Amino acid sequence: MGTTWRSPGWVRLALCLAGLVLSLYALHVKAARARDRDYRALCDVGTAISCSRVFSSRWGRGFGLVEHVLGKDSVLNQSNSIFGCIFYTLQLLLGCLQGRWVSVLLRLSSLVSLAGSVYLAWILFFVLYDFCIVCITTYAINVGLTVLSFREVQGSQGKVKGH
Repeated sequence: MGTTWRSPGWVRLALCLAGLVLSLYALHVKAARARDRDYRALCDVGTAISCSRVFSSRWGRGFGLVEHVLGKDSVLNQSNSIFGCIFYTLQLLLGCLQGRWVSVLLRLSSLVSLAGSVYLAWILFFVLYDFCIVCITTYAINVGLTVLSFREVQGSQGKVKGH
């Protein structure tokens, strides 16, 4: 069975666009903070609720791991926001395709994002002792995309079995 085009659905579209906008905003905040240490982002509510502090931390680039494994100059040592932009774009594009390998990629990428969200949430709360509104929202979006990816697979299997 080949791959065909389809509508990604309004839920996937909304989640992916929201994730993409938040990732681009995070990239903007990180760049603005790098230019001006006194920059105050909209998501900087207080000392314990500061997204710019989180984005500027060592865990805001390469998940805090790439530099130690591959080196500071590795092409993979990018801002986490770059990975977010790639992930949400990939989820949207894959959501427009229909096929067995597509559903496998959707589920796999969703699970990887979920694992990354759990890891970064742990860093956020237990290492940085911070609360990042943008981060928490992207974690929720990742959970939503994971649930959606698995529901779509179950729904398509039900249709096949019903024939």
